[in-house]
Amino acid sequence: MRERDSPRQVGRMTISTDTLTTALGPHFHGEVVGPDNPRYDAVRALDNHCFESRPRAVVRCTDAADVAAGIRLASSEGLPLAVRAGGHGPGFGSVEDGLVIDLRPIDHVRVDPERRVVAIGGGSLASAVDRATHEFGLATTTPTVSTVGMSGFTLSGGISHLTRKHGLAVDNLVGADVVLADGSLVRAGADGDEDLLWALAGGGGNLGVVTELRMRLHPVSVVTGGPMLFPLERTERLVRLFRDWMPHQADDIYAYLALLTVPPAGGPFPDELRGSPVCGLFWCNTAAEDRTAEALAAFRAEGPVLDLVGQLPYPVLQSMGDAAAGAGKYGQLAGLLFQDLPDAAAARFEHWSATMPTPLCLTHLYPLDGAAARADRRDTAWPWREAAFAQMYAAQAPVPGVERGLRAWATGFRAALAPYALPGCYANFLMDEGPEAARACYGANADRLADLKGRYDPENLFRRNQNIAPRIPTD
Repeated sequence: MRERDSPRQVGRMTISTDTLTTALGPHFHGEVVGPDNPRYDAVRALDNHCFESRPRAVVRCTDAADVAAGIRLASSEGLPLAVRAGGHGPGFGSVEDGLVIDLRPIDHVRVDPERRVVAIGGGSLASAVDRATHEFGLATTTPTVSTVGMSGFTLSGGISHLTRKHGLAVDNLVGADVVLADGSLVRAGADGDEDLLWALAGGGGNLGVVTELRMRLHPVSVVTGGPMLFPLERTERLVRLFRDWMPHQADDIYAYLALLTVPPAGGPFPDELRGSPVCGLFWCNTAAEDRTAEALAAFRAEGPVLDLVGQLPYPVLQSMGDAAAGAGKYGQLAGLLFQDLPDAAAARFEHWSATMPTPLCLTHLYPLDGAAARADRRDTAWPWREAAFAQMYAAQAPVPGVERGLRAWATGFRAALAPYALPGCYANFLMDEGPEAARACYGANADRLADLKGRYDPENLFRRNQNIAPRIPTD
C-alpha cells in the first residue's frame, strides 16, 4: 500500500494530529498519532503482519475518559472504529480510514492479595499479570503465550494452563469497567451491571471497550511443567491415549497435546531433533509431587525422545512459547471444538503434521474438562461447556509471500476434522470469516447476546470483532 506523505481532507476534518487532538476535547490526556507523525507506521502495526490498515489516527488512551472521548469522536464523525489491546487478533485491532482506540498505555496491574483479586488495565499483557501476581504466590487464568493481551483473551473465553483446575478466564472474571457506545462509563459485575458482565464473559468486544478487568486469583507458584516430545510416527497412538487418559485425571493434572517442528536453532534441543516434526505434550501440573510423578509416568512409558518436564515458576512456564509466537509474523488461525474425538479423527493428525508448509506451523489440542466443564452454559456468554477439547491450527511464517499456503494448511486441517466437531468455535481461534461464523462462536447464547448488543450498542459501533448483530425489540 502506498505511503501517504501528508495530511489529506477526509470527511469533515483533516487527519492532522492537531485537528484530531482539538476534536477530542480539552480533557483528553492521551496521544494522537496520525499519518503526519513519524511513529505512525510503528504505532499502527499489528502483531500479525498479514493484516495492514491505515487508520486516520491511532488514539493512545491513558484512562477511561480518553477512551470515551475517542468513542464520541468516532460516533459523531461517522468513523469506523477499532479497539487495539494486545494486537494478536486477526486484524481487528486496526481499521482502514477510521479511528483506533489504543489501550496499550492503560497497562496497570494491581494485586489485592487479601481478596485474591487482580485489577488489570485494558492494554495489559499476560506477562505483566503473571509477574505481578507471582510475587504473592498467586495466579489467574492467563494465555499460554505471555505476550498476548489479557482483554481479548479473556473476553472471548480464555483457555489457559489452569483451565482444568480453575476454569476459563471468563469463569474468573468478577468485574470490569466498560466504556459503552454512548461514551458512558459503566461498572460491570456484582456491584454494578450483571447483564453486562455476563455478555463480556465470552461475548468479545461486542458490548463496549473494557478499560479494566477484575479477575479472581488462586494459589499458584511453582508448577511441574514443560515439554515432553515424541517421534511423529507415534502421533496417532498418543492422540488416542491423551484423549482417553486426560478426562479421568484430577483437575490439578494438566497437559495439552501439540504437533510442531523442533526449532533449528536455540533452546535446549539436541542436534538430531532440530528441524524435525514431533508430537509433544506440554505440562502444567499443580498437583502434589507424588500424583504428578504418577501422571508423567503414564507418558514417559511411551518413550519420549526429549523430556524437559520439571519444577519451575509459573511465569517461566508461561513465557516458553513466546519466541515461537514472535517469530511467526505472518499467520493464519483456525480452530474446532470437540465433544468427542473418535479414532478416525485421531488418525488424521500425523498426515497434517507432515505437510506443514513452514517449521513455524503447529496445532494444539487443549482439554476443556475439569472446572471449565462444570459451569452451566448459561452462566457466561461462552456456551461450549460440553466441549471436551479445543483445537487450534496456527500456520505461521517469518516473512511474507506464503500466506495462501498458510491459509490452505490451517483451513485444510480444520476441514479434515470438522465432521467430528461441534458446530461452533472458540472465537480466539477464528479469523475474519464473516457473520455466520462469528455468530456460531456464541452457540446457544447467541440470541441473548444479540439482545444485549441491541441494548448497549444498537448502532453496532463496535463491529471490528467476531461481531454479532444487535437485535432491537420492535416495541
